[in-house]
Amino acid sequence: MSDDLEILLTNDDGIDSTGIRALHDALSEHANVTVVAPADDRSACGRSLSHEVEVDERELGYAVHGTPADCVVAGLAELGPYPDLVVAGCNKGANLGEYVLGRSGTISAAVEAAFFDVPAIATSLYVPVDDTPFEETEVTADEYAEATRVTSYLAENALEAGVFDHAAYLNVNVPLPDGEPAPIEITRPSKRYEMDAERNGGHVTLHDRVWDDMDPESLPDPEGTDRRAIVEGRISVSPLTAPHTTNHHEALDELADAYRSD
Repeated sequence: MSDDLEILLTNDDGIDSTGIRALHDALSEHANVTVVAPADDRSACGRSLSHEVEVDERELGYAVHGTPADCVVAGLAELGPYPDLVVAGCNKGANLGEYVLGRSGTISAAVEAAFFDVPAIATSLYVPVDDTPFEETEVTADEYAEATRVTSYLAENALEAGVFDHAAYLNVNVPLPDGEPAPIEITRPSKRYEMDAERNGGHVTLHDRVWDDMDPESLPDPEGTDRRAIVEGRISVSPLTAPHTTNHHEALDELADAYRSD
């Protein structure tokens, strides 16, 4: 990684999270890193944008009282030197499957960068949970070691290798460290979707059932998907595009043609 490489680093867990500090320290060894990150936790906010946000200067960088998308726009257009690469993460918790692409603040930061024609990497750490609520699960800086290692590797090599001639951004999901470095698998987002809802009086509780079964022996996600790779201990790297491609078909043309005569 060249010392001249400019990286804009953001996240959705907030500027005080362990994951962004770990990634900042790793990337800063060989690149110029400017941090523009939310002042607090903005997980699962998607690409929400604000009209105006307050900005504080912190020890790590700029704390924006807004969303990850706000951070990318503010960072690219005003606060930092124009970067060669935007990195989002490292997120506590995996971002897997097609249905999270518009929901995750981490991924949304990478998508926002793509609209600026700046390559991006979104990195998330898969944290298996048992009986402890996910919000109460602590992740140490050492447990981000695999995530920071592979993100640094991709930041160092992907630009020169021409990866971003074909992908707008990379969605990277990493298992917890387990001795030897995990292998990388190039994946596609899983199509699995299992949201449901339950009403109790004046409240409706939403349930994401996708995470109920993460056993490699019974996981329904097929080979080649991000969820299969991560559950089996591999690093998942999904090369993705933004904006999403369209699927033009004659069936819609026929409806359009018939609209005014119907």
